[in-house]
Amino acid sequence: MSSPDLYGLRERFETDNILLCFNGPISRSLIEEIGNALKNYLKSEQLSPASALDVFAAYIELTQNIRHYATTSSLPGAETATVIVSHAQGCYRVAAGNIVEIEDGQKLVARIDSFANMNKAELKAAYKTQLRQPRDEHAVTGAGLGLIDMARKSSQPMQARLQDIGNGTAYFSLSIQI
Repeated sequence: MSSPDLYGLRERFETDNILLCFNGPISRSLIEEIGNALKNYLKSEQLSPASALDVFAAYIELTQNIRHYATTSSLPGAETATVIVSHAQGCYRVAAGNIVEIEDGQKLVARIDSFANMNKAELKAAYKTQLRQPRDEHAVTGAGLGLIDMARKSSQPMQARLQDIGNGTAYFSLSIQI
């Protein structure tokens, strides 16, 4: 096994303005530890409290969604997440991805694409509508508000990508700009 080119990786991080990058199995405690590091960084950058909260909330939503999917799907490799937070031109970008069953990924991309076609007022109305929906007491997922809330906070439409990797699986990634 050859030694990784850490300097090349560092240079790539600098070029892409990457502040935080993680790749590996995600757990509740790891989400918390990385979240603390992100909060401390945002605090040191003296970002407005509202913007810092939006960046942190996007990170939490994305990583918890991956962890939840990995737990409920039992798909091998689904617990391995890639998470990146970057900063450029006055905006923060939070991106995360993991392996999903292709059918699940297609449904998710379609849902995210539908949000991209909504303006702020329509997103607000969709959020309120979802908020009023009765919750199935046996549901294993949340109320479905997280994606809509991220779409509302994103300064550009969220970008979802699904890359077929064979055997009925794909790599799903979602990027949010704040």
